[in-house]
Amino acid sequence: MSTLQLGFRERQTPQSVRQVVSADASSMDRESNSIENGQRALLNILEDFAAERSSLECGQRAMLNILDDFDAEKARMEGTQRAVLNILEDSVGEKTQLEAAQRSMLNILDDFSEEKTRLEETQRAVLNILDDFETEKNKVGVANQQLEKEIDERKRVETQVQGVNTELLAANKELEAFSYSVSHDLRAPLRGIDGFSLALLEDYGDKLDEDGRDYLHRVRAATQRMGTLIDDLLNLARVTRTEMRLEKADLGVIARSVAAELKRTQPDRKAQFQIEERLDTFVDSHLIRITLENLLGNAWKFTSKREVACIEFGRTDCDGRPAYYVRDNGAGFDPAYAERLFGAFQRLHDSSDFPGTGVGLATVQRIIHRHGGRIWAESAVDQGATFYFTLSETRHRGA
Repeated sequence: MSTLQLGFRERQTPQSVRQVVSADASSMDRESNSIENGQRALLNILEDFAAERSSLECGQRAMLNILDDFDAEKARMEGTQRAVLNILEDSVGEKTQLEAAQRSMLNILDDFSEEKTRLEETQRAVLNILDDFETEKNKVGVANQQLEKEIDERKRVETQVQGVNTELLAANKELEAFSYSVSHDLRAPLRGIDGFSLALLEDYGDKLDEDGRDYLHRVRAATQRMGTLIDDLLNLARVTRTEMRLEKADLGVIARSVAAELKRTQPDRKAQFQIEERLDTFVDSHLIRITLENLLGNAWKFTSKREVACIEFGRTDCDGRPAYYVRDNGAGFDPAYAERLFGAFQRLHDSSDFPGTGVGLATVQRIIHRHGGRIWAESAVDQGATFYFTLSETRHRGA
């Protein structure tokens, strides 16, 4: 029941009671007690009702206060909610930043892990290098000790070489004196023997029988051969003592000149020379000419029994460096005796078949050695021969 209805009934109820009391006073006497009781009961009810109304009004005011407080609380709650939403929005942004920072941190940690791994590998490599360095240091120490020994040994050898050089100078002087003696003291008797033998043949040849004349011819041939041998020995000695004068030369030109001279000695022989063009190098031209004269001369000599002689001179490769060769289709030789070829007075053929003193190849070997090279031969009996020789690699590059 609302407050307005309660107020209306409170105003009407006393007026109705007064009307009933004035009209029926007499009739109501007997009922006055019951009415009074009822009135008191009603008053009590009204009092209770008023108390209830007061209580209700207090409750209503409390409810209104509560509603007012609820609106304020609602406003505060909405403010709080907006603040919470703002905080949540900030939290989301912060969370995104935190996640990005976390990812960056993880990337940094990954990079740090890789860098750590590389650093460890580098550290191991450095340790290995240090170990190797220590090993190398020990090796260098040992090498230094060996080098010091070698230096001491070299000094000792140099001292010995100086002594040997001194002895060699003395020996060269003695050799020069011997060469002079051979050149003058031996040639004079040989010239005398040859001259008197020729005089005997010319003046008394008709008084000698065939054997006597043959003996004199043999004496002359022997003296002439002795003269040739002396010349070869003197040339061999000169090759050792002659000062080297290196210059750029075309070996093909020198070889063609030597071949032309050989053809003039026996113009009726059928011989084919194949000489390569443009064989430029740095050599002592005089000594190399002696070399080619001997090698081409031997090829010319040992092909003398061929119907057509074939002689080649050219350049090839041997172990990555140039090698020159003289090849022929002559008598050849047994390869088992190839090492003997370059010794003085060493011959592999009878002098009656192929004349010579056996000094030419020894001279050639000394010349090639003085040019910083080596010489060797390949052959087989009756299948021709090939002589190879090299020159100093540095000088060849200089060409």
